[in-house]
Amino acid sequence: MHELSLCQNAVEIIEQQARQNGAKRVTGVWLEVGALACVEESALRFGFDIACRETLAQGCTLHILHKPAQAWCWNCSQTVEIERHDECPLCHCPTLHIERSDGVQIKSIEVE
Repeated sequence: MHELSLCQNAVEIIEQQARQNGAKRVTGVWLEVGALACVEESALRFGFDIACRETLAQGCTLHILHKPAQAWCWNCSQTVEIERHDECPLCHCPTLHIERSDGVQIKSIEVE
């Protein structure tokens, strides 16, 4: 379950940023998950809850933002947004080149 290691890394960064800014507690975190990041949302939520234990982020609200991936279609020569790596939404051709899928990123942290 790579979601747990992603969460542990994210919580380390979140806690570091919170401490640097004098926060007493993290109340909310917004994570952006790319469509092709191969991350299961329920596993991400579970792993995040575990990783937050005994940190400034314990009990905070996790907000997950989904971001489509960008791909180049070799058939219609267009940059398109996709949710799965299957076919172009414009011409339905399967010849896509993934340009950006963005993985998992911390977008925002809310603190007290």
